[in-house]
Amino acid sequence: MLRLAVGLGNPGDEYRETRHNVGFEVIDRVAEALGVRLSRFRGRSGQGKNLGVAVEDPERGFALLEPHTFMNVSGAAVAAAADRFGAEPKSILVVCDDFHLPLGRIRVRPLGSSGGHNGLKSIIAQLATEEFPRARIGIGEARGSAETFVLTRFRRDERPAIEHAIDAVASSVSRWCLDGDLGRLMNELNAPASEPPDGGGGGRGPEVRRGPSSP
Repeated sequence: MLRLAVGLGNPGDEYRETRHNVGFEVIDRVAEALGVRLSRFRGRSGQGKNLGVAVEDPERGFALLEPHTFMNVSGAAVAAAADRFGAEPKSILVVCDDFHLPLGRIRVRPLGSSGGHNGLKSIIAQLATEEFPRARIGIGEARGSAETFVLTRFRRDERPAIEHAIDAVASSVSRWCLDGDLGRLMNELNAPASEPPDGGGGGRGPEVRRGPSSP
C-alpha cells in the first residue's frame, strides 16, 4: 500500500516560515533526505488547477504532498492525491501545526478529531473519515487572535525549539515513508526525547472557523 505524507501550510512567499507552515518545512526536509524533487500536482477533478507540489516514488512505496489550496481547503488536494496515488486513509500521514501544544512539543496519533484545526477538518470532510494518522507540532500558545498568530514567524529565541521539532519529525517521517512503521514513528516522536530543548510554552487558543489561513 502506497504511503502518502502530507505537510499542511499556505502557499506563497508571504507565508514562508510562518507558524502555520511547519508542515511544509517538514515535507521539504523529507524530500531532501530521500533525494526526491517536488513538482506541481494537479488533481483529476481540478480541471488543470494546481493543487500543490508532490512527488511519487512507487519503487519505494511513498508519495509526498504540500497542498497549495490554502489551509482551510487542504482536503481537496489530499483527496485528489489519495485518488491519484491509490493511498488509503490509514496510509496518509498529515503533519501540521498546533497552538494547543507547547512550542516544539510533538504529538502523533493514529486517528482523531480535527481538534479545531481547519486543515484537518477539511481533510476529514473530504476523506469522510477521521482514521488517518497525524503528527502535530506545537507552535506555542496563541496570543490574541489565533488567525493572526498562526501567520506570524517564530521569534529568534523560538527557532531552536521549532528547528529541533521539525528535524525530529522530518527524520521519523522519512523512515515512515520507507517502512510504514507507524508504531515506531509514534514511539520516537511521542517520547520525551522529542520535546524541545528549552521546554517551550503552551496553552489553548480560540478556534477560528473562517479565513483561508485560519487554524
